[in-house]
Amino acid sequence: MKKTFIVIITVIVSLSIISCSSTKEIESIPVEERFSKAKALFDNGDYLEAIEEFKIVTVQFQGSDLGDDAQFYLAECRFIRGEYILASAEYDNLIRLMPNSPFTTLARYKRAESFYQLSPKSQLDQKYTRYAVDNFQTYIEYSPTDSLVKDAEVKITELTQKLAKKMFDGGKLYFRMEYYKAANSYFEKLIQDYHDTPYVDDGLLWKAKCLNERKDFNGADQTLGELLTKYPETDLKEDISELQQKIQEDKEEYEADQQARKLSTNE
Repeated sequence: MKKTFIVIITVIVSLSIISCSSTKEIESIPVEERFSKAKALFDNGDYLEAIEEFKIVTVQFQGSDLGDDAQFYLAECRFIRGEYILASAEYDNLIRLMPNSPFTTLARYKRAESFYQLSPKSQLDQKYTRYAVDNFQTYIEYSPTDSLVKDAEVKITELTQKLAKKMFDGGKLYFRMEYYKAANSYFEKLIQDYHDTPYVDDGLLWKAKCLNERKDFNGADQTLGELLTKYPETDLKEDISELQQKIQEDKEEYEADQQARKLSTNE
């Protein structure tokens, strides 16, 4: 038992010595050499190893001239590996902790790009789509003359249209389930929040359908009038004409039914 205890103590001491030696070796390498090693690994595509080396620089030499370089390339390693959530966090660290770095502008763009890469199809939850839009807009606000602004604007348009489609499809789903009030709220939000997307005229048409089903015939007619006024070149004119006819027929049927009920009550 005593021999076993001595062996265990010996192993623990040996591991401690090895650990201390390793720590001293890490500390003894100058920041320039450490960064050069990490960058060489990055350039060679050895991103996992590069991550570990860049981490050492960011932790032990954060205040050095190469601290922001290491932080940026650490984020780049994550991005290239498709680890977009981790990448966005690393870009965010650079933006928050090193705001005067020359990498900050690009980091803002790449943070948004990370969320852009995470944006799913319109049928799925659009949390990352909204994050991407917000972060691209932030990037543009901070750097309106940067070379990547046009690209960011194109992506904002693409992402906004995806959000609009999500809202439009949600409204149609509720309509088909005959939840007309809920459907109408979706179409109203679409019209209000995504007024510069191609889905607005469709939203107005379906809003009119909702109002008609809820017996708000005047509101339905007014909505179609708004559609034709705002979008005189819309390709929905045939659908509008059919709906206008349906509204008139439904209104006449409803009024006749109401009149019949009134007569029945009086009798």
